[in-house]
Amino acid sequence: MANRQYNIKELPLAFDLETKAVLKQLNLANKKLAELKGVALTIPNENILISTLTLQEARESSAVENIVTTQDDLYKADLDLKETIINASTKEVLNYRQALQRGFNLVRHNKLLTNNIIKEIQQQLECNSAGFRTVPGTMLKSSDGRIVYTPPQDKKEVELLMANLECYINNPALSSCDPLIKMAVIHHQFESIHPFYDGNGRTGRIISILYLVINDLLDIPILYLSRYITRNKGEYYRLLQAIRNNNSLEQWEEWILFMLKGVEQTAGETIRLVKNISSLMQQYKQRLRPLFGKQYKHELLNNLFFHPYTKIEFVERDMMVQRKTATKYLDTMVEEGLLEKVKIWKTNYYINTPLVHLFTSQETPEMNPQTVVESVYEKETL
Repeated sequence: MANRQYNIKELPLAFDLETKAVLKQLNLANKKLAELKGVALTIPNENILISTLTLQEARESSAVENIVTTQDDLYKADLDLKETIINASTKEVLNYRQALQRGFNLVRHNKLLTNNIIKEIQQQLECNSAGFRTVPGTMLKSSDGRIVYTPPQDKKEVELLMANLECYINNPALSSCDPLIKMAVIHHQFESIHPFYDGNGRTGRIISILYLVINDLLDIPILYLSRYITRNKGEYYRLLQAIRNNNSLEQWEEWILFMLKGVEQTAGETIRLVKNISSLMQQYKQRLRPLFGKQYKHELLNNLFFHPYTKIEFVERDMMVQRKTATKYLDTMVEEGLLEKVKIWKTNYYINTPLVHLFTSQETPEMNPQTVVESVYEKETL
């Protein structure tokens, strides 16, 4: 029977978490993260990756909570078209991206991840300012209604445990463990404290990404670990609960290995994706320069990759040109097969189809971006 009253210990843990198996997997995860950090530098404008990849992380993290939306709905919502009705799931995913980006902006320079920032992240996610739980009654239940875990109910206990977690996150002297091991511990501790009424899972996953940033393992929050959790959701929840049922070194080792493997795997997938985006940008640049000659500006390329779905107003703003000129740029690229033009009522928007295909084809991560481009061109000429 599940130990529903898990006695959460203050951090650091009494166990020596750096077991032989953990250290072996840790080495692999750190190597992949370092490679990802370097590959990200091949995209001259970091905002392109921040915008596009945080949206992917938002979608995957929300899917863990069964909040499901499509790429098409997300990109249309980003266009802010008056004719488009944004559904509730899409709004929640966009809130997640805003929360992640807000958190990143707050931590990137001072390298501190405080409880006030965590509260602000959750507030952005849930659109309320309830803060930490103050009244009892929160319980985690299975799909059939059984109580599987009861987090701390007392307001003071929640506050004390979160104060301890805040110290553990920001004070390296509390533990000499590698930051990736600590990330796994932090994630479990946060999910077990369950400090908010809503949004704990998604807030916890944002904290994990930001922890990598404040420890300089990544410069920008582009590791979407939620894809791995979504694929392994049953194991993820099993391992979370296993520690609550039997707080032993063996259970902690299994949990940490799971998280480290997730970092290694998703870093590898993100490396391939970033390389494909970089390659696709070069291909577009090689076609756009001769197409527009002296009228070519790098802001045009940035626009097409910052906004997988773009519109005339975005090009006007980014290139500082008049509407007539922006329309000419976009329609010329449509004629060349570089963009797909779609109309909703009276409004046109333009899709960078090869870029969208890179995101939707992550089930086949080895796909060559040149193949994606060629397949789109072939489709346009049929």
